[in-house]
Amino acid sequence: MRPIFKSISKDSAGFTLVEMVVVITIVGILAAGAALFIRNPTQAFIDSENRANLTDRADTALRRMARDIRNALPNSVRTSVNGADSFIEFVPVKAAGRYRAAVGTSVSDNPLDFSLTADTFDVLGPTVNVDAGDNLVIYNLGISGSDVYEGSDRHALQTTGLLSTLSFSGGTFPQASPSSRFFVVSTPVSYVCDMTNKLLLMYSGYNMQTTQPASVTALNALTTAKLMASNLSSCQINYVSGVLQRNGVVTIYLGFTQDVAKVTLMHQVNVVNSP
Repeated sequence: MRPIFKSISKDSAGFTLVEMVVVITIVGILAAGAALFIRNPTQAFIDSENRANLTDRADTALRRMARDIRNALPNSVRTSVNGADSFIEFVPVKAAGRYRAAVGTSVSDNPLDFSLTADTFDVLGPTVNVDAGDNLVIYNLGISGSDVYEGSDRHALQTTGLLSTLSFSGGTFPQASPSSRFFVVSTPVSYVCDMTNKLLLMYSGYNMQTTQPASVTALNALTTAKLMASNLSSCQINYVSGVLQRNGVVTIYLGFTQDVAKVTLMHQVNVVNSP
């Protein structure tokens, strides 16, 4: 039997090595060219996403700070700077109302007597919610002799619950309020720009300090910090105090960075300083 041989035509042969190298080279050139057109729009999209994320984080932190600061006891805001770190401290108001200043038409009326170191008085208007450890503040001016931090116009409340009559002890109040206003407060709050670690921190639940805690170390010794924001590129808190019947202004600058994206926001908060 004769062997059978199958001829292979030139047209059905595979690629040569040279042809493969040429194809790979051409594909590489085309891919590099396409990457140049795709890279910039892709990077722009990533940067836009990063800026949106940073803006949202900054706005959330500023709104939280502004909400708390607006609720500050009149003349209780104080700020300080320690190197690159900024500090703001204030006493939040838990409840407020008006006290009975004089006997009215009823013999059962119980006005506040400013000559007594402990007294009970009527609340005019809605009942006031008092928790254990709360204090009564009247006519806080933020100066020596009438300062919530030194305790001259802050005295402990003796009863808790929803009350229409308040009882206090611990000393006389230095001055009566011209509008017969009182405030119920608990403990201070501090916001800190910790630029060493690029963090925005909040401290709360610590005892009143006559002198403002003006370092992260001092605040860490009093309570535990809550992280409000990270990756700060800049942070500054300024306060311009007003006078009675006027508002103070807290100005907050927050800057964040992520990759090449940077965002800086400024927010001003009005603080009512009429006690």
